[in-house]
Amino acid sequence: MPDPQEVEAAQSATIAEAPETKKKTRRPRKAKAEPKAPVRTSGAKAAEAPAGAVRIGRKVYSAKERAQLLGEIEQSISRGESIRSAVKRAGISEQTYYHWKKAAAPVSESNDLKDLLALEDENKRLKSLLAERLRKENAELRKKLGLD
Repeated sequence: MPDPQEVEAAQSATIAEAPETKKKTRRPRKAKAEPKAPVRTSGAKAAEAPAGAVRIGRKVYSAKERAQLLGEIEQSISRGESIRSAVKRAGISEQTYYHWKKAAAPVSESNDLKDLLALEDENKRLKSLLAERLRKENAELRKKLGLD
């Protein structure tokens, strides 16, 4: 059995022989950039936020701005540009474009009801006209056959 003092001496010698590895140090973190002021169209909400909790808000477009951007995008698409690139050029997302387009479309629903009523009236008129012609034709045939 080896002597405990010899074992300790051998272990300390191997530890001393091993080269010391440098401990890696982390690179210091970059300082966070100052947050940008939120872009808002209404000034009422700007006063509500406390100075310490500054958040970047999203841009709120008016109906006129939406219509203008939708028109520009439609023109770009008609020139052969893809929807993705036209929307990107306008500065909005594709999903926003589709939401705006859907919201702008429902104007035609009231016209559909008017068109349906007009077609029903025309249908009644044509049915009565056809019935009158058939009555006349039947009367003429009866006269020719002598059934009257």
